[in-house]
Amino acid sequence: MVPFRLLSVLAAGALAVGAASAPVHADPAPLAPVADPAALVDPFIGTTHAADDFPGADTPFGMVQWSPDTSPHRPDGGGYEYTDSAITGFGLTHIAGPGCRAAGDIPVLPTVGTVDTLATDSFSHTHESATPGSYKVTLDNGVRTELTATTRSGMARFTFPSTTRANLLFKLTSSQNGDTATQFEAVNDHEVRGKVASGNFCGEGNSYTVYYDMVFDQPFHHSGTALAAATPTTPKSNASPSAPEAPNRPVLHGTVPPTPHTFAPQVSGSDGYVTFDTTTHRAVQAKVGISYVSAADAVGNRQAENPGWDLAKVRGAAHDAWKSLLGRVRIAGGTPAQQTVFYTALYHALLHPNVISDTNRRYPGFDGKTHTVDQGHGAAYANYSGWDVYRSQAQLEALVAPRTASDTAQSMVDDYRQTGLFPKWSENNGETYVMVGDPADEIIADYYAFGARGFDTATALKGMIAEATVPNANRPGLAYLEQLGRLPSNGKYGCCNFYGPASTTLEYDSADFAVSALAGALGDTADQHRFADRAQNWRNLFDFGSGFVQPRDASGTWTAGFSPTSGKNFVEGDSWQYTPMVPFNVHGLATAMGGDAALATFLDTDLSSLTGAGGYTDLGNEPSLNIPWEYDYIGRPYQTQKVVRQVQDQIWTDSPSGLAGNDDLGEMSSWYVWSALGMYPETPGTADLALGSPLFPQAVITLPAGRTLTINGTGAADDAPYVQSATWNGTAWNAAHAPDGAVGSGGTLTYVLGTSPNTSWASAASAAPRSYPGTPGYTDVGTSGDTAAASGNFDGAGYSYSAHALAGAGVTPGSKVTVGGVSFTWPAVAPGAPDNYEANGQTVPASGSGSISFLGAANNGPVSGTATVTYTDGTTQAVALGLSDWTLSAGAASPRPDNTVAVTMPYRNHAGTASDTTTTYVFATKPVALSPGKTVSSVRLPSDVAAGGLHVFAIGFGGASSAAGRS
Repeated sequence: MVPFRLLSVLAAGALAVGAASAPVHADPAPLAPVADPAALVDPFIGTTHAADDFPGADTPFGMVQWSPDTSPHRPDGGGYEYTDSAITGFGLTHIAGPGCRAAGDIPVLPTVGTVDTLATDSFSHTHESATPGSYKVTLDNGVRTELTATTRSGMARFTFPSTTRANLLFKLTSSQNGDTATQFEAVNDHEVRGKVASGNFCGEGNSYTVYYDMVFDQPFHHSGTALAAATPTTPKSNASPSAPEAPNRPVLHGTVPPTPHTFAPQVSGSDGYVTFDTTTHRAVQAKVGISYVSAADAVGNRQAENPGWDLAKVRGAAHDAWKSLLGRVRIAGGTPAQQTVFYTALYHALLHPNVISDTNRRYPGFDGKTHTVDQGHGAAYANYSGWDVYRSQAQLEALVAPRTASDTAQSMVDDYRQTGLFPKWSENNGETYVMVGDPADEIIADYYAFGARGFDTATALKGMIAEATVPNANRPGLAYLEQLGRLPSNGKYGCCNFYGPASTTLEYDSADFAVSALAGALGDTADQHRFADRAQNWRNLFDFGSGFVQPRDASGTWTAGFSPTSGKNFVEGDSWQYTPMVPFNVHGLATAMGGDAALATFLDTDLSSLTGAGGYTDLGNEPSLNIPWEYDYIGRPYQTQKVVRQVQDQIWTDSPSGLAGNDDLGEMSSWYVWSALGMYPETPGTADLALGSPLFPQAVITLPAGRTLTINGTGAADDAPYVQSATWNGTAWNAAHAPDGAVGSGGTLTYVLGTSPNTSWASAASAAPRSYPGTPGYTDVGTSGDTAAASGNFDGAGYSYSAHALAGAGVTPGSKVTVGGVSFTWPAVAPGAPDNYEANGQTVPASGSGSISFLGAANNGPVSGTATVTYTDGTTQAVALGLSDWTLSAGAASPRPDNTVAVTMPYRNHAGTASDTTTTYVFATKPVALSPGKTVSSVRLPSDVAAGGLHVFAIGFGGASSAAGRS
């Protein structure tokens, strides 16, 4: 295989450019950029087809989203289904496409006639419009509703027919998940206030309280409350840890830790209403402030952000806020539909996270106490769909809104200070533990990598390392990860919504790599190496026989009944979708599969469907988002260009159904933005960008440092996705990755595009994006101290060798063990640290000649396989390797004929019971003759072990001077 362009995690400096340089083309003449990006946004895109976006009034990252809720569907979070024909209320809070019911608090509905808090109003889309910061509809009852917003307040104008019974209903019991308490109070004939308490996202039991205060520009004549049945809430599911779940439909598995405020839904409660006489003044204007701290703060927010009664001015300010933010990415050219889809996706990607602090800087903490925003920061933020947004939304947020991203990162650090945990999937000020992994690591590292650096990075890194090394609720199974190098399918995980051990292992690997990346960026080289190495644990679940990531049980046996199209032991996907999820080491994955051609074949099959048919790639859900970009890493960037354009054309349109699957707080929309720019942040925690091709003739991005990154697409068209050549600042660029420093220092990347693939462009191994292989070492903790028996786990069941008993037999870290004339070096690590390889295709550096022997033992043995010796001249030799069970089946068996007992110990340790009297052994294999005159350079351990675990502590050679050690 052609040598791959590898850079270690410590590598620095400019990237090499492929030798075959494309002709230099002059930059095209400047194009006229879009003048008002906000005017191109269509908020109705994504309001059907299960995307669950909403069309209502909001500002970037705002606390308020005043938007209609429709019946009968009222989709999760967004509340609005385009195919519905009735509005149940205009709720003040919404979340875009979260997958479970959320928010929808304090719906207000204008009606005419008798007060009926169960009323709905029919409507038609012909009388409805929306733009960023504004929503309007004329209901079939004749009431025209106009909504707009500031960050923490909303403003409305309800134009009623001439009537003495013009009502505004406050459906306080109708939060999407119901409520635990409601309050409605008429302060005077111009003002009402109160609160609702809701939560219970995905049935988790979290709770929050939102306060409101609304004032009117004319007096109401009547007010009151009406008893209402409570809205049904999401039940707890407590699915088994092995139960798969459908894409975009998260459920809780097992139990989760208790929350500071338990969600206890009321069986009934009171709604409120006010009635106006509009026979003289038909238009009733209203201003409302909300707060998650107090009613007084809701008043303060309203007064500070909207002191007047000029709805047009407030609406204009909201539009201008969106125009300014969206204008940090200025495109030129393309069709009107493409421009609309692009800016709508960018708009959706910048709705969340949300401001949760008030204008007086107070906010509710995760510890249930009121806190003040840190000095130097503008606001505190909430609502983190971590498992989703770490993939590309966080990077886009940092690139386009670096101050917001810095404040968000600081908010996450403050959450950690308050509770000892970073937010995972949090709603307002409550953790839900929905989904898996440890996504805060990627989010924070991504923020930093893409230019949002105004936060306490030292505390962030310290907390990330603690969460990655000390048992905690965000990383259930951490002990397995450290002791076995994987999460077993039959492990015991306890609390915190644990499921999908195969894919969750991969999630932890990406999180570990993000920790490594941030550590390296901050100068902590020791932890940079440490976590880059541990990130390679994906290898422990890669089955070299099948070519898939597969679940394994605790003993090391591949879990029975595996199918690459089964969701069992995976999260919202299957092995077709998860095997490629090694975004930091795609070259390593290709090598494990057998080379670039093997990965290409895998990708060709996997991408034969883009919507999940046959269990293949599903670009409507997050686990597949990285897959199309992996052709870049194997010399086939033209296939990335082709597939990405297919995804854009098949899934994204300028219609309400123009988005596939839940938007997940803007994650899916962010993928489209990156793809249309012709790049993607494949590697978590870094600013590395894999390249596709731009959709538009030009895009100019204002970077966090104030410079610009210009992307020109000469010849850009929907049917011209193929890169013919490229230049960077006028010099030929022949690589499938963005230049180093592109998102920091800026520059101009110019493509020449065509309708036919140029298979030679960026096809050289040196042109591939970075892969970070780390230095994988021992994969199993086989030895524990007698007073720390739980620190070892040789067999997956909590049993391990006793370091004290080993020492009694003369074996200590770094000591020599000699058997039959072959000398082995016992691993020089402390008890409780990884000290052996559980064989699964690892390549161990070694040097020796003459004959080869292995020191080790099996669990659930005897176990055998085939090792491969590689010589310095590149030739190889297969060597049979078998080891006896470490207890000889509790004394019922004899050693294999080709094994010699090297060490005998009278007992072993066991987590929870200290030790038992089972005799344990370490064996040396019979030396196997090597090719005469050749010197070994490495040994690849068996990858064909079918059952049990084959553990190698050391490799020895006979007949010549030799050495072997960790890889």
